[in-house]
Amino acid sequence: MNDKIYWIWLQQALGINVSIRTDEITGYFETAKSVYFAGEREWRISGVFTPRQLTKLENRDLKKAQNILDICAKNNWQVVTPDDGNYPSMLFKLPNFPLVLYVRGDLDCLKNKITVAVVGTRKPTRNSATIARALTASITRSGGLVVSGGALGIDSAAHCGALDANGKTVAVLGCGLNCNYPVANDALRNDISKNGAVITEYPPDTQALPGNFPIRNRIISGLSYGTLVIEAGEKSGSLITANYALEQGRDVYAVPGDIVSAGFTGANRLIRDGAKPVFNAMDVLEDYAVRYPELIDFEKIETKLTLKNYSDPPSTAKVDDNPPRGQKGEVSFIRQAEPPLLSENARKLYRAFTRAEMQADELILNTGLGVSEFTCAMTELELFDIVELQAGKNYKLK
Repeated sequence: MNDKIYWIWLQQALGINVSIRTDEITGYFETAKSVYFAGEREWRISGVFTPRQLTKLENRDLKKAQNILDICAKNNWQVVTPDDGNYPSMLFKLPNFPLVLYVRGDLDCLKNKITVAVVGTRKPTRNSATIARALTASITRSGGLVVSGGALGIDSAAHCGALDANGKTVAVLGCGLNCNYPVANDALRNDISKNGAVITEYPPDTQALPGNFPIRNRIISGLSYGTLVIEAGEKSGSLITANYALEQGRDVYAVPGDIVSAGFTGANRLIRDGAKPVFNAMDVLEDYAVRYPELIDFEKIETKLTLKNYSDPPSTAKVDDNPPRGQKGEVSFIRQAEPPLLSENARKLYRAFTRAEMQADELILNTGLGVSEFTCAMTELELFDIVELQAGKNYKLK
């Protein structure tokens, strides 16, 4: 029998919570299989389980665990456990490291990489989203690997920045791999899985419940040498990730923001309390480049944040006299002034709208963008609240 079934059984029995001392459990029993066959007497003698956990361990039915394994096998998802060679070594430093990771993509992308977590608000200003994308592209070009949460806002900008630089990135979800959340990032998750990995400790059918995400955040910081916060309010979930990083002995960075804006209060306070302020990739990578010269290309680290691809001035409003291919005979509409701070691909995609609502395939045909380029450009337009996803994968200009 596949030993992974016992790890899934143990995860199901104990639940998923930051208070579970998996380091103590594996320190005593070593493997989940040993726990399964130990029995109640040894469970009690070990002293690593609570009374409630002891009660749950009594149910040794493996059917649910086998069902989870079957779902993963059917979808070609990996089940990674602490006794696997590709289990992320950084996570073993956590007292509450996950007993099981469900992986879509290639987890080996984390090996021999300086990993940097990038987190922030789901509703960033255009400037913050642009900074996040430029910073993560710069970090990636220098040899770093960006980890984030796959959410809207800064997370999406961070992943797109890594993909812009033809690099890999890792998204850590707060739900199962069968849960399409957020819906707007479905295509982005597909791209990440092909250029890195989408991972979660939650079994495949787990829904995106609010309580899952704070628990998930310890993995984002735990996978990373440092956590960078870009635009976070006083009660932002990003601060939970930053606090986990501090508890885990990792570095914390923050991009300074408007001191009179509530949306930047959390990030600014991190700096006040000792987080390193970040203005370019060098601020994040310089220490790692010295300690790990074989992993970071010091000569490629940018000392000036380059925003030229995201800061072209807006054009004036105009009528499209020549509809893109496939739109002949349709009446053009008057488009509003082109928003500032868009990348070249996002501008191309914005201009491809010849109607207020269009299908993704139609837009790809009109722009000539590849699927990955289209995904990042559309995510950028969604971040800036220019476009919204409709039913049937239609996109609508706001």
